[in-house]
Amino acid sequence: MSYVITIDGPAGAGKSSVAKKLAAKLGIKYLDTGAIYRAIALILAKSEISPDNKDFLNEALSKIKIELVNNGVLVNGFDVTGEIRTPEVDALASLYSAIPEIRTALLSLQQDQKNYGSIIAEGRDVGSVVFPDAKLKFFITATPEARARRRYEQRIGQNQDADYDRILQAIKSRDEYDSNRKAAPLSIPDGAVYIDTSDMSEDEVINFILEHVKEALS
Repeated sequence: MSYVITIDGPAGAGKSSVAKKLAAKLGIKYLDTGAIYRAIALILAKSEISPDNKDFLNEALSKIKIELVNNGVLVNGFDVTGEIRTPEVDALASLYSAIPEIRTALLSLQQDQKNYGSIIAEGRDVGSVVFPDAKLKFFITATPEARARRRYEQRIGQNQDADYDRILQAIKSRDEYDSNRKAAPLSIPDGAVYIDTSDMSEDEVINFILEHVKEALS
């Protein structure tokens, strides 16, 4: 029996890391929807097509092919996995992902993934828009301060420049923007299990979700 698990939440909540490790433990496919939007944003920005340039947007989207392979992202055959994990692309992804045309173009790509077996998908609207009928939905969040601290430590660990105050302000701005945008605003999906991870370790979050999943599947 195949199934879909969705994990939604705000920026910096740890969705990607949790989803990736859960997928490995459950032996199912991991769908990183954020990586898809980051890749689109990167390519459109490189092509100098701004978010409000609707005249060229649809034409450009029709020429972009995105593939998720081996935890990496290919755009028209080129690996952009490393390029999309930067603060600059963070900001670009927020702008471009709010465009209805982009969300519509990528919706079928995401939904088609369930045809290849069980998946765990994470993002900001996977439980409400992409897979609204999923039986296993989770919404993970934390205080802005906790999320900023985690992102700061992550970037320091990757030998990247990082400033805690700037990261915190960026997260607060992203929360405000994502919650109030017209296209697929950030929200808690109907039926989702709400998890505040501010005082939880990553392992505690993973084990908490695993217990719910095992109980539901049994």
